[in-house]
Amino acid sequence: MGFCVTYFRCSSLASVAPLEAILFDIDGTLADSDPIHYYAFREMLQELGYNGGEPITEEFFITNISGKHNEELCQVLFPDWELQRARKFFVDKEAMFRRTNGTRCWAGRVVQMGGRQGSETRCSHQCTKSECGDADLNAGAHKFVELVVIGNECERPKPFPDPYLNALKGLGVSADHAFVFEDSVSGIKAGMPVVGLALRNPESMLTEAGAAMVIKDYTETKLWTALEEIAKKKEELKVT
Repeated sequence: MGFCVTYFRCSSLASVAPLEAILFDIDGTLADSDPIHYYAFREMLQELGYNGGEPITEEFFITNISGKHNEELCQVLFPDWELQRARKFFVDKEAMFRRTNGTRCWAGRVVQMGGRQGSETRCSHQCTKSECGDADLNAGAHKFVELVVIGNECERPKPFPDPYLNALKGLGVSADHAFVFEDSVSGIKAGMPVVGLALRNPESMLTEAGAAMVIKDYTETKLWTALEEIAKKKEELKVT
C-alpha cells in the first residue's frame, strides 16, 4: 500500500474527475471539534498535575497532541506510565469529550459537491462505532455520510493510508476518483489528493506536507472554482 502515498502526494483536484467520492477527516474538518478536544485535554492534564499543574496552551495542543492517535499519545504525554494506565486516561478523556461536545458540522456546506461521501476519524480503540459517530457526527451530518471508518480499527492508522483505503473499499470507488478534506499533517501524508483546512495548523505546514490546496473554510472561492472544473471535466468525459 506504500505506493499510494507516493503516487497521490502532489495530485491536483482536477485529476480526480469524474468524482466518485469525497472523504472527510472528522475532528477539525467535518466538525469543529478540536476546541472541545483541547478543553478536555487541558482540564484532565491539569487535574493530573501535568506541566507542573499549569494548563497546557493551545500551541502545545497543536504541536504535541492534535492529529496524533491515542496509542502514539501514550508515549508523547506519558512515557513513564504503564501502558494500561495511559490508555485508561484516553478512555476517560473521550468520555469527557462526548459530555461536552457541541461541535458545528460543516457537511451541509459541501453536500452540493456531489459524489458519495465517506468519513474517517481516529478514536480511542475502546470506543465503539456508535459512540464515535454520535460524538463527532452530530448536527445532522449522518444524512450526508454513507460510511464511517474508525482509524484505530484499521491495521495501521494515519499517517498510513489504510483508513482512507478502507473507506474507498467500503464505498466501492476508485482512489483515482476521490479526494480528501484534512486538517492535520498526519492525514495529508496518508496519501490521496487533499484539500487542507488551515483552521489551526499553519497553511505553510499543510502545503509542505503535500496538500493539493489549502483553504481557511469551505466558502473559499478557489475551492468552488476547482469543483466546477471537476464537474466540467466530468461532462467533457461523458461527451467523449
